[in-house]
Amino acid sequence: MKSFDQVPDVVFHTRVRDESVGGTNPFVWKDRSSAEIFHNKKVVLFSLPGAFTPTCSSNHLPRYEELYDEFRSQGVDQVICLSVNDAFVMFQWGKHIGVKNIFLLPDGNGEFTRKMGMLVSKDNLGFGMRSWRYSMLVDNGTIEKIFIEPGFADCCPDDPFEVSDADTMIAYLKGSTSSGIAKPNDFVG
Repeated sequence: MKSFDQVPDVVFHTRVRDESVGGTNPFVWKDRSSAEIFHNKKVVLFSLPGAFTPTCSSNHLPRYEELYDEFRSQGVDQVICLSVNDAFVMFQWGKHIGVKNIFLLPDGNGEFTRKMGMLVSKDNLGFGMRSWRYSMLVDNGTIEKIFIEPGFADCCPDDPFEVSDADTMIAYLKGSTSSGIAKPNDFVG
């Protein structure tokens, strides 16, 4: 894992809705740079191993969605969920979960994750290279606080989920202590 103050400079390949396209798939490719995403904004970004996976889908993403208004009340401009998945998978996952407020950011090539020093092998699960679980508060591109799950390792036999959760981040923003991980929702993957 690297230690630095600024988010890495990368270009994300995203898909956005464009009604001028028409048809049943009204989306176009839109490249977004790190600067575009983080410039002059207070952003909470949390990263997880994969869309449609149990912990990510039953707790990690849904709880950030549930607490979205609280994040906004703490001065956060945007909450982003990042995963080493492509834009199509992230879109369908968000639709399946019912995400309305969290920006699902695809890091399809894992470039941002690699430059963050958070790219790990999940070959033991058949996932290939994925992100280690973490969350961070970013103010105008500067990493103010980062919560990294313990046990960082390739082919980790478990999936730690202790500090990158929404409740820990909201407690940090409020200057208090987290009451722990929220109870997961039901999810069948």
